Amino acid sequence: MNIVTDTNILISALIKNGITRDFIVKSKNNFIIPEFEVYEIYEHKNEIIKKSKLSEREFDTIFLRLLRNIKIIPTDLIIDKKEEAERIIGHIDKDDVQFIATALTFNCSIWSDDKHFKKQNKVRILTTKKIINLNQK
Repeated sequence: MNIVTDTNILISALIKNGITRDFIVKSKNNFIIPEFEVYEIYEHKNEIIKKSKLSEREFDTIFLRLLRNIKIIPTDLIIDKKEEAERIIGHIDKDDVQFIATALTFNCSIWSDDKHFKKQNKVRILTTKKIINLNQK
């Protein structure tokens, strides 16, 4: 099952060695992210390092370990769904258009704990609690 992983989920996995990081590393799911998300993580790298108390080397190691289980989706693969995604979530949060476009392209859910995703009904949203419960069955 493909699952689009929201930036905040990855940031959470980077900041804390907990259930989210463990789940991404050990899961049999196919996690996917739009390519801009990698750039977004690196834009917040110093903030993540500060919050996590990781060294830069530890950050890089953990991020690369997470990315081994995440497929990065090039923007040109989701471009055909961006207009539809804009109609679905653009009025709620423009930053989330690429997540919706990725989910529409791959006909899959989004893993996010951000409540604003619930303000749309075209793409299924899975919270951390829900996704872990689904995978324990």
